[in-house]
Formats: sequence, C-alpha cells, structure tokens
Amino acid sequence: MPVRPTAVLPSLLATALAVSALTACGGSGSDPDTVKISFKQSTDNSIHVMDDYLADIKKQFEKANPGKKVELVPIKAPDSEYYTKLQQMLRSAKTAPDLVYEDTFLINSDITSGYLKPLDAYLAKWPDWNRFIDTAKAAAKAEDGKTYGVPDGTDTRGLWYDKGIFAKAGLPADWQPKTWDEVLDAARTIKRRVPDVTPLNVYTGKPAGEAATMQGFEMLLHGTEDRLYDDAAKKWIAGSQGFEDALSFVETVYREKLGPDVSTALDPNIQTIVRGDLLPKGKLGINLDGSWLPQDWLPGSGHEWPEWSSKLGLAYMPTQHGQAPGKVSMSGGWTWAVPAKAANPDLAFDFIRTMQTKANARKWYVANSGISVREDVAADPAYAKAQPGIKFFTDLVASTHYRPAYPAYPKVSTAIQEAMEGVTTGDTSVEEAARSYDDSLKEATDDQVIEK
Repeated sequence: MPVRPTAVLPSLLATALAVSALTACGGSGSDPDTVKISFKQSTDNSIHVMDDYLADIKKQFEKANPGKKVELVPIKAPDSEYYTKLQQMLRSAKTAPDLVYEDTFLINSDITSGYLKPLDAYLAKWPDWNRFIDTAKAAAKAEDGKTYGVPDGTDTRGLWYDKGIFAKAGLPADWQPKTWDEVLDAARTIKRRVPDVTPLNVYTGKPAGEAATMQGFEMLLHGTEDRLYDDAAKKWIAGSQGFEDALSFVETVYREKLGPDVSTALDPNIQTIVRGDLLPKGKLGINLDGSWLPQDWLPGSGHEWPEWSSKLGLAYMPTQHGQAPGKVSMSGGWTWAVPAKAANPDLAFDFIRTMQTKANARKWYVANSGISVREDVAADPAYAKAQPGIKFFTDLVASTHYRPAYPAYPKVSTAIQEAMEGVTTGDTSVEEAARSYDDSLKEATDDQVIEK
C-alpha cells in the first residue's frame, strides 16, 4: 500500500538535505574538547522545550568543565524522518555525534546494527544509576545483556476530551467509557450535535510514524485478547482476530468521518496540528494521545494555554468489551545513547551525568510533561504537584504495556502503519490489510511467526 506522494517526496528531499548538511557533525578529526549532541527538534517553531533544557545543561556543563564545549546539533523533523536521519548519521565516523536522543522502540535495532556503544562500564561507576526503576533500565538493555542508553523519562496514554464540546453534545463532564463502542458512540454524538468540530482523533498511517502504531493501533490491540508478539514462543503473531478488530476500529473512525479529514490525518505534522491547533482552539472532541501534551501549552511554549486543565478532561482508554483490567495504556520513552563511532564518548557520558542530577531530571520531567523513571524524583512533592494530570498518567503505569522492541520491531511497526493507512483511505478492506500485514510480518522477521 503506497504512501501518498505528497508525504514521500518532501520526506526524501528533507532526508537528503539533512544528511548532506550534517556530514561534518562528528567523527574523525573532531575536537577532543567538544561534545556534539544530536536531538529531535520540534517541527513547530514555537516549541522550544528540548532546546531550552539542553541550552541550560550546556551552560552548567561548560561552567563545571573549563575548556570543554558543547555543540548542539538539532534534527528538525517529524518522528519517522528523525529516525531515518539519525541512523544515517550513525553509520559513519564522519557524521556520528557523541550523544544522541534515541526512542526506546528503535534502540535494539540500532544496537543490532552496531550503531551504539554499551555503557555498562560508565554506569557501574555512577551512583545515580541505582535511582532508576527496573522497567526503565530494561528499556535500554539489549539481548546481549548490556545497557546502551540512559532513559530520561517514560510516558503513558489515554483519552483527552474537550469538556465544552461534551457539554454541547450532552455528554457527561466526568466521561469514562467502558468499551470501544462507548468511545465510538460518544464520537457519533459529537458529530450529530456539534458538527463543526472533529469528533475523534486516532493517529494513523505511515506519515504519523510510530505515533500511529503506538498511540493508535497498539492502544487498541492491547484492549483485545491478542498481542503482536508471543513471549513464550519468542515469535511474532499473525492472523489474530484482535489485529483485525483494531483495524476495524480505525476503519470505522475514518469511514464514518468521525476523525480528521484523511489528508489531515496523513499529514506528517498531524501531532503538531492536534496539539497546536485542534485542541487549544476547541476543534477536537476526543483525542487518543499521550501524557506529554501539556508541554506544548506551558508558559513560553508559543502555544500557551493556561486553561487547558479546566478545558480538557482525562479518561482511561477502555478494553474492547470492558474485560479486565478495564483500561489500557502503552509506555515508551526516550534514552540518551552514545554512538559506537562517537569521537568523544567519555565527554558524552559526562554530559549525561550533568543532565541526570536529581534537580535537572526533575526540571526535565516537569518541562516535558514526562513521567519520572527515577525513584527519588517520583517521591518529590515538587514533581507530583507540578502539573495537573501527572497523577492520572502516573497511575496508569500499573496497567501499561510496552512494545516488543526487538530488532525487527521498526519494520513491524511500518507494516502496521501501512495496514492502518489502507483502511483509513478505504483503498483496502480490513481483511486485505491484515493479510498484507501478515505477509510483511513474515518478511520482516525472517518468518519467525506463529499463526493464530
């Protein structure tokens, strides 16, 4: 199922330009006193959360280490393009930075490709590592038992809804759906009674990248009896009813025009559109999304929206039929990793240590609307009370799920996005999209598949 050319051509062009522009990023001939750091920069010019945080850490680091310099190398791109550009940089000593921001879903693939350096020798001498919760440590550990990244937080997911739109639609202010049908029925009610807004957003298709897979599809799949991967058999699952049911939910949203226009849903900047326009301007009824959204609405963000906590409600995403445990969340997060071809790995880890003092970690979680992966920060009242919604999303950790982040996962994720895009556009039926996924799954995993 092809991606629309409007999404592909700018992506390819942007990737080519970015790679050519970054050829002098690091590697051979680098200044031994300069640490080069690459990170994902928001595509929204008014959002500077990561930029401001790293600029502050840079000042601290340079002050504490006279003669050492920090060079920030931002990559401004949607998620899927960021991953592509980052991997291209990591392949060569000429382009590899000293420190990179890695999504946990990609880390095992990059480890298998030999792009990252194990950090165990550094971690053994770093007392703060004992403050990190075990699940966070596991997210950056490879099948070889070594650790390749330091997590900077985690996240959970749920349903955000506009209380004003709900009031107009006659829906309750304390809405908590028990089943998928109740979510769809609320969206249908909004469509009938408040026709000038988008009833429900579910991320979909290849342009949305991992947001489609994780915020969209896997939040649905984990509400069924099925999964992507069988941990006991150590194989990927094909032919499951839950997979088709999750696709059917997506198909329903877009066939009944309960979601954004298809062209908007398949815009690579759909996440920026949702957070920066649809939600703050009261144009979206229900949004299946993550705990981090308020970072875009904080003072100085460019999309300041101090009323968000009174305008929006939060609800758990229910299981398909209300079966136990009744709610679903997915958790992921990002890590700081040192490339295998980094010129200055020691300086890079020194920078991590500066980022991960308790005070700096707390500052980041609050600024990023993140969930702490450090026990000492999680217990700090200044963190717990920093922002409305933190308790709601932190409590979801007990019901959360994690991606099967094995080396094949990025390819599996792309195959899911293709299946979602097919039913979103109406180009393929649910059954056809599921069959195509099964074929792609076998190819992506070297046939390490079991049939349901």
